[in-house]
Amino acid sequence: MTRVVGQNKVAICKMKKGDNKLHDRVLDHAQSYFDGSTWFYAWRTVISTVVLRGSSQMDPPVMSGAGPEEENREAPSSRRRTARACDSCYKRKIKCDAAVPQCNWCSHHDIPCTFDRVIRRKRKESSDPAQQKSIRLAERISRIEKLLSESLLKESVANLSPSSGSSDLDFSRQPSPPSQPQVSSSSVMFHFAGRELGVINSMTRIPFLLPEGRQWIQARTGRHISEDKLNSYSRPPWEKQRALSSNRYLTSMLPQSMLELPDRHAVEVHFDIFRTTLMQRVFPIVDPVLFPDTIKAAYSHSSVSARRADVRACILSFLAFSSILQVPEYKDRPLGLPPIDSEGLALKAQSLIPQVLREDAGLEGLQALIIMALFELVTGNLCTANYYGSVAARMVYMLGGHTYSGPMDSLSASPAEHLEQRRKRHLRNLFWLCYTIEKDVALRTGQPQVLADENCDLTLPPGYVEQLYSSLGIHHHSRELPDHPMFPVDLRLSIIKSRAYSALYSFRGLQKTDAELLKEIRELDDELERWRMSVPPEWRPTLSFSHETPDPNVSMHSVMLRLNYHLCMTIIHQASSRCKSWVQGQGGMIEGVSSSLALSVEASRSTLLYLESAEHVLVDGVFWTLIFYPMSALIAIFCNVLQNPSDPQATKDLALLRTATSIMERVFLRQLMSIDEVVHVKMVADFVTELYTLAACAVEKAWKERAGQGS
Repeated sequence: MTRVVGQNKVAICKMKKGDNKLHDRVLDHAQSYFDGSTWFYAWRTVISTVVLRGSSQMDPPVMSGAGPEEENREAPSSRRRTARACDSCYKRKIKCDAAVPQCNWCSHHDIPCTFDRVIRRKRKESSDPAQQKSIRLAERISRIEKLLSESLLKESVANLSPSSGSSDLDFSRQPSPPSQPQVSSSSVMFHFAGRELGVINSMTRIPFLLPEGRQWIQARTGRHISEDKLNSYSRPPWEKQRALSSNRYLTSMLPQSMLELPDRHAVEVHFDIFRTTLMQRVFPIVDPVLFPDTIKAAYSHSSVSARRADVRACILSFLAFSSILQVPEYKDRPLGLPPIDSEGLALKAQSLIPQVLREDAGLEGLQALIIMALFELVTGNLCTANYYGSVAARMVYMLGGHTYSGPMDSLSASPAEHLEQRRKRHLRNLFWLCYTIEKDVALRTGQPQVLADENCDLTLPPGYVEQLYSSLGIHHHSRELPDHPMFPVDLRLSIIKSRAYSALYSFRGLQKTDAELLKEIRELDDELERWRMSVPPEWRPTLSFSHETPDPNVSMHSVMLRLNYHLCMTIIHQASSRCKSWVQGQGGMIEGVSSSLALSVEASRSTLLYLESAEHVLVDGVFWTLIFYPMSALIAIFCNVLQNPSDPQATKDLALLRTATSIMERVFLRQLMSIDEVVHVKMVADFVTELYTLAACAVEKAWKERAGQGS
């Protein structure tokens, strides 16, 4: 057997390859196919080396290993021609010398040497191969989109049906029937030997066979393909699933009080206020149309979704986060509700996360994770926020939120299609929210990013750039709410943060030479400047802020805009401190890195000066949200004072360090805090005071040394 396989492999290698590139690919795949001994090994090889070929032939030529039955089926549309190999050699895939009256193989085995098989005539090559490839690619994409739309439409219609035992419509996610496998927008096409077998569902990791794949398998095996056996699993059959009782076991470990939902009226009141404030546009954590259905599902005892951990965690985390938002609307409207224990609700939601991770990924679970990440970030728990953000990023991948399917036409859509479009749009908003959180956390912690740019479609929401600052102007003057999400910061700045981290602070970025480092700094600085110039003049941050150039449209959003701009300037140019030129003292190079570092320090000064001038618009409860910006600026200024203590600017920088302490006392501590928070804030204030003391000592020492040299 080994010798025969070896002969076949040699024969394949010696076959004369034609001009058809697809035929060459078929030969390559056939040669590698002989190395496997089982179908599972070949299937695993296909999945592990997914061949994404946009130019693959739609109807590839018949492989040399095709059997007579498959060829005879095509006889009516074929013509006879002279065969290159006799029937016996062709069947065994060996080289035939075509000798007359018998070839070498037939002569030695004393069998008839015949040329009776029907040969399929090759198609005439198109005069424009590129055009033909484009047509075939468009046809393939249309067919795939049709299959996806039919599957999603059937799933949406199923979700719109009334649940048993309740007359209310339950729009929550229900498990799909076995005959309707879920195909997400991020599913990956896979090919084998030029054939499109199907797609790999990114949520379940299960191959979903397309019609071509089923027909090919049926033709090769002679058996009908059972949909129930191949596409009925919620998870791959080779992935071990925990016992169904594991969630019940986790639930039994929790006290009953941890499983109780808050009063429904309290949730609805907070949601009604939240969706009518600017915070819903800044933090689009829930959709105004979809979230009421989540509330119904959570409090409907007859609904299957009411028992899902992700639905309950979503309710708990939303109320915990919305109750800590310090916005005027929450103060001006009498809620008539008892105080909300936000920390207790967050702990309840946190206790449900292990169960959420055991369930199928869904919109409610993703909302719960992102809301919890925001809650921990706003309350100062950076490490915990990092955990939630990382898990949320993984769920974004599973749901396909990192891809963009283009603008949606809702004018001609049916109610089910409109609902599905809204879910997709909200999923994309959650992706951008998760992306923004992760980039901030990556810069603050220095840990690698999960949502890498090369794995994400960074197409901005339709009309985002054009509408962002016009909506800001309308809201600033008339308090009218925008119709689209604004997000915590300009999404283009978040993209620049991501690229800055990858280019300057990732593992590869830290290995770059001085020349490579300065090249990256220059390119990032150019990109940041292009962004700055794209901002309308009334909102555009200045290169350097001073009290002589005040911000005419100062608001909380403009504060976040300027702080993030100066932060980007700081992190980009501060990377020049790693250049070896500082130690080696290279003349021309040291001038470049010195000017780059000076820009970083100046951006840090602008951060503190702007915070001082805008403190009257800072809302209560922003201490842990904003603390990173002044702290990073303080450390940069402190190091610059130690580097240049004799510089006249050092005295002004000392005054800035002292100003930072007073800002904390006037702004960051004007809200009511718990004893633990007061202690922690005092630690921060003591740290800043110590920086000021050490910087003052450095300046005093430098002046004494200078005076001693003068005398």
